[in-house]
Amino acid sequence: MLQLEHLNLVVRDIENSLTFYRAAFPHWRIRGEGKADWYGTPRNWVHFGDDYQYLTLNDNGTGENRDLKSNSIGLAHFAYITEDLDAIVRRLAEAGFSPAKAGSEDPYRKNIYFIDNDGFEVEFVEYLSDIPGERNLYR
Repeated sequence: MLQLEHLNLVVRDIENSLTFYRAAFPHWRIRGEGKADWYGTPRNWVHFGDDYQYLTLNDNGTGENRDLKSNSIGLAHFAYITEDLDAIVRRLAEAGFSPAKAGSEDPYRKNIYFIDNDGFEVEFVEYLSDIPGERNLYR
């Protein structure tokens, strides 16, 4: 079995980025942190997550993230499964984040998209069925 362990993101400012991810994942913590040199650029990094998966956030990012409405090559979005989508939406709203776009109408799942402080689109999905054929129904 393969399982995604982490995503490694370059951000402008780690604390600013953590505003979004702490609201979305209140049970996560900083697992580790340090300093590194990335091809001549010093940067700080943190591993923010639980014992099984995490985000690596690296500071001193420059420029802008890709235009999410374009067909430019790059990361379009990443997604997390939740058992309580409404709670995530509520926590993110309390932290000052509004949904970027609603998910699709589907009888077996609810989803919603947010943009974090560095322009990454993050999807949250709540499945309303445990039956794989319903959860993974493509229309």
